[in-house]
Amino acid sequence: MKRRLFIKNSAAFSAPLLLNGIPLSALSKVPFGSAATNNNKVLIIIQLQGGNDGLQTVIPLDQYPNLAKVRENIIVPESSILPISDHNGFHPSMSGMRELWDEEKVAIVQSVGYPDQNRSHFRSTDIWQSASSADNYISSGWLGRYFDLLHPDYPIGYPNENNSHPFAITVGASVSETCQGIGANFSMALLDPFNPGTINAGAAGELPPNCFGTELAFTREIIKQTNAYSSEIVDAANAGNNLTDKYDQLDNNAFAEKLAIVARLISGGMQTQVYVVQLGGFDTHGNQVDENNRLSGRHATLLEQLSAGMAAFQDDMKLLGLEERVLSMTYSEFGRRIRSNGSLGTDHGTAAPVFLFGSCVHHGILGENPEIDSFVSNTEGVPMQYDFRNVYATVLSDWLLADSNDIQNVLYDHFTPLPIIRDCSTGNSFENYQKEILNIIAYPNPAQDYVNLIVESISTQCTISIFDAGGAMLQQPKEFPVSSNKISIRVDLSALPNGNYFVRVVSQTGQKTTKIVKQ
Repeated sequence: MKRRLFIKNSAAFSAPLLLNGIPLSALSKVPFGSAATNNNKVLIIIQLQGGNDGLQTVIPLDQYPNLAKVRENIIVPESSILPISDHNGFHPSMSGMRELWDEEKVAIVQSVGYPDQNRSHFRSTDIWQSASSADNYISSGWLGRYFDLLHPDYPIGYPNENNSHPFAITVGASVSETCQGIGANFSMALLDPFNPGTINAGAAGELPPNCFGTELAFTREIIKQTNAYSSEIVDAANAGNNLTDKYDQLDNNAFAEKLAIVARLISGGMQTQVYVVQLGGFDTHGNQVDENNRLSGRHATLLEQLSAGMAAFQDDMKLLGLEERVLSMTYSEFGRRIRSNGSLGTDHGTAAPVFLFGSCVHHGILGENPEIDSFVSNTEGVPMQYDFRNVYATVLSDWLLADSNDIQNVLYDHFTPLPIIRDCSTGNSFENYQKEILNIIAYPNPAQDYVNLIVESISTQCTISIFDAGGAMLQQPKEFPVSSNKISIRVDLSALPNGNYFVRVVSQTGQKTTKIVKQ
């Protein structure tokens, strides 16, 4: 049996094989590679598990009156919101994030999702981690495929002289599926950098000349390689440091503790390129806020942990002189619905904002606030404005420095990068980019049997899609040539039931979503 196939198949035994109490199926997911690229940039993926309520995180101040009508039992008082622009503000518990905003170290991408939103935690998480479309099931992760392109022989021969550190580390008990490659996972799970754990390979001896002997020999090699990684991690933890005192000022913030581990390892010389950190608890169907105080509750606590943890970590990066090497990015499987429920919570929705942190982000908000009316249905979520794979394409292109062919191989399609990461030597604002003028006029609106769309754009071509209130795409995207900076089309609504729908327009350098109502 080939070694690579053994790794893939070792988890398939009906009864788990154990070695010193550790299932061999778990060993198959331990990586044996390290970052082998000339790019010394570090990417931190922050998973907000459960589906974060974006409307209670980045609050649309220009939509507040209608939002208050449909979220009367959970919305925070307008006077308590931390303003970050004329049209947006942070939840009151996000003071640390507000400090980072004032330091121009935060970029926000509005209404990020994917077509045909799946509101299942498990399936939607799979989609975000694999970067697949909603109707395509892929077992590998987007970063795993990226590493596979760089190291097609992995895990055979790792670690080695040029690659002595893991490619990726998940700070937690299990590896991240985001880093799952075709044959093995590139992520190593880590709880304690000073005691990452070593495995006794057992007594050496002659092995039987059969498949069992071959597999046992390879298992011993796996253990040897895993122990080698553990040694490198301990060395980096001992050599590294945390210089900020902000971690010590936080009580019971496990998320900040994970970030402190990451900072220590980076400063200690780890060449690992990707770290995955998780913060769970965002599935706020009930008790999202306290009944007697809408400024507190489950969601407020989570946002405070996220905000304070990121503020401490960024301060550490600055003091350690690592700011320009490290980019952090959040994601969550979906947002929450616009209308709150009767249990002081919100149910599974569609799109939500994505945050990027660091001194090399384009500070600002990309995208527009969703349109919210007081007649929103119980099932309606925030409509998608940006596909999450546009964000991934940006990270691959502008941070990990992948070329366009590799990006297309990783994401299985072409997705245009967004202006959210900058060259650190240039100015730090979206204003440094030439923005495309993109406007959508829909009339009559409300409509009955049809609606006329006028799309104003400086591109030569636009793609138009229509979605229902649940995020389902009603027809395949259609491409239209732009003549005299304008497209005029009529959309037949006669077969659709009454309700809210969304028109999404994607051009070469711009994306925009607008609401239409059928009565």
